[in-house]
Amino acid sequence: MFQQLIEYFNERNVLILGFGREGRSTYDVIRRNLPDKHIGIADRRDLDLNDENVTLHCGENYLDAIGQYDTVIKTPGMSFRDVTVPEGVEVTCQTDLFLRFSKCICVGITGTKGKTTTSTLIYEMVKQSGKTVSLIGNIGVPVLDNLAEGETEVAVIEMSSHQLEFTTASPHVAVMTNIYPEHLDHYNGFGGYVAAKLNIIRHQTGCDYFICNAQQDFDKYYNFSNSCSTVLRVCLDGGKEDAEIIAAAGANERLKGLHNRQNVCLAATAARCLGISNEDILEAVKNFKGIENRMEPIGEYQGIKFYNDAIATIPHAVECAVEALGDVDTLIFGGMDRGIDYTGFEKYLETCKVRNLIGLPDTGTNLCNILLERGCTKNIVIAEDMEQAVDAAFKFTRKGKSCIMSPAASSYNVYRDFEHKGNHYKELVKSRG
Repeated sequence: MFQQLIEYFNERNVLILGFGREGRSTYDVIRRNLPDKHIGIADRRDLDLNDENVTLHCGENYLDAIGQYDTVIKTPGMSFRDVTVPEGVEVTCQTDLFLRFSKCICVGITGTKGKTTTSTLIYEMVKQSGKTVSLIGNIGVPVLDNLAEGETEVAVIEMSSHQLEFTTASPHVAVMTNIYPEHLDHYNGFGGYVAAKLNIIRHQTGCDYFICNAQQDFDKYYNFSNSCSTVLRVCLDGGKEDAEIIAAAGANERLKGLHNRQNVCLAATAARCLGISNEDILEAVKNFKGIENRMEPIGEYQGIKFYNDAIATIPHAVECAVEALGDVDTLIFGGMDRGIDYTGFEKYLETCKVRNLIGLPDTGTNLCNILLERGCTKNIVIAEDMEQAVDAAFKFTRKGKSCIMSPAASSYNVYRDFEHKGNHYKELVKSRG
């Protein structure tokens, strides 16, 4: 892969579009191997880069630079909803380049929720088998960073819809955990979001596998009769092998809930496609340490069990977490409004067993006001910020019960990302406890 990728960069007039973590990673790969190659970098922010072989395109009109290059390597988080790409310009991304040029076995995992847990489980299962494996992608590690250490036998790649939007290749084993409305502000409606996700299977061949959640009807999104790959629909009522791993998941505190058992079954099916034994799969499930910001136990303070679920950015994920924990007395929720329909979530908040509902700006505030107007009898608290929310949680949560911060929304209205929000919440809980 290495030499082919470098030749690809060398032969093209390259623009790095967006200079965040992934954009800088792309720059580092090019510069380490092609120190004299001239490239462009475009970003809305002003950049200070001491490199005479770089042309910077910064400010409000940074997207105008697209037409000046023949290859644009786009950062995943940048919306192209209203962008017209000039004819002859190739738009790609790190994920696409890795899938096109890598020689290792690629396992790709996408879906609205469950990506990180499922990806990490697959990684642990492959690692348990003794194969060399890397965990990269949307998990927080740009895929081209893998080049620094050399290719492994298996690359487990968490793939967001943004990373899949411009891919022209698919992984050998593709996993779709589920699809629910999200990132509607990034695409032209739900259809655009689904179309991006389905790139994970669109370019598969006859020796590939597509693994999906049997509880969702993916046929309404994709004509599987045209698929070249083997389609495996995973459910929770399989044979003896699945019963054993489900039991192991149920005994692991970090895999609580029906949704996590589904993630385990998806991961196990993917691992079996790679020839991983059931013994290694079971061992990985038993030893799974959980994911930060996903139903993450913070500790018990003043008799209250606190959990951080900052990664839950849609209502369904919040509902799964509350049901999995079983004793949630207080829910802290809310964040950036991205146009998600919260009608069903309003009803859930009104009827679930959670006694204290603490809403953060903006969506939490709106939902709390709606519930108050309806005459909801629960203890509803509108918090101006996380400090007020945590103070209210300590005040109202009953001892022996749980409080979970699970936003059902993006964090970008206040925080850099969900990790930033989760860390702030954890710091406040520990400092006040």
